[in-house]
Amino acid sequence: MSPNILVQGEAMKLAVLGAGSWGTALAQAFSVNFEQVILWARKKSLEKSINENHINDKYFPEFKLNENIKATTDINYAVNNSDVVIIAVPTQSIRSVLSHINLDKEKPFISASKGIEIKTLKLISEIIEEILGIEKAKIFSLSGPSFAREVMQGLPTAVTLAGDICEGKELQKLLNTPTFRLYITEDIRGVEIAGAVKNIIAIATGASDGLGLGNNARASIITRGLYEMTKLATILGGNPQTLYGLAGVGDLVLTATGDLSRNRKFGILLGKGLSVEEALKEVKYVVEGAKTTKAVMKLKKRYNLDLPISETVYKVIYEGLNPKDAVKLLMSREPKKEF
Repeated sequence: MSPNILVQGEAMKLAVLGAGSWGTALAQAFSVNFEQVILWARKKSLEKSINENHINDKYFPEFKLNENIKATTDINYAVNNSDVVIIAVPTQSIRSVLSHINLDKEKPFISASKGIEIKTLKLISEIIEEILGIEKAKIFSLSGPSFAREVMQGLPTAVTLAGDICEGKELQKLLNTPTFRLYITEDIRGVEIAGAVKNIIAIATGASDGLGLGNNARASIITRGLYEMTKLATILGGNPQTLYGLAGVGDLVLTATGDLSRNRKFGILLGKGLSVEEALKEVKYVVEGAKTTKAVMKLKKRYNLDLPISETVYKVIYEGLNPKDAVKLLMSREPKKEF
């Protein structure tokens, strides 16, 4: 068993890899519990803005960051001068980012990203283990209903931390704040699959709303989408019960209905008639669900799964299917039992 990460009375340092909206929000939220938070940014301009003005002028220009948050473009400085590391970079970039790390000693790595690597179909926890060579007990996934802007505002948020229970309890104590609450589970695969696939369902729900199909349609897509998430998580070794918690239905409902959701906004724009390129340009930031559909379609074929909503979203994004025709395609499927 790994030694506890907490040492009584010792000041702790946190590194957050990724100075986008989510990474910045997590740095701000957890900074109340750490002596220092080191925020790794790709761009020198962000490093300068944060260190000189305590502002991330690209993502949150209206928020002042706590003064114990420092930025760097040196990823090894960030990782090796911290006790805990949070990863908050786009999923398809994680392998490249981690490959630049020369780890001086083992420490907990927490993935706060959501997705599946398209080329390998690996979950983020598997990429961390492969690239860094650390033991599984040090690898965690943080997921749940949590818009970055509301976390920045200090609004109440509850999420799931998945991984080794013994180490997870120590991390739970270390990370819990008065406004950011963590629940722990050992089901890291279920949590990661839920976090990835819910983005696809959010695109579908957004497209339905963009088409003006009403509340009935929205509720149906969310419910049947949850079924698809559960089916995929189960076959990949996750616990179906996880999908009915914060990382599953909680995050799904938020992402599929909340106006701050990038994936939902992307879907709405598609439903209103914008092309994929136009919609992505309008959203401005990474739409993880658009990329995750590629990985999920590979998994669908590998395991011969029936995932009609995910497949239809893929066809809209990558095969030019008109969203109106997508509705007809889903509604004309052969009748069947619900479960």
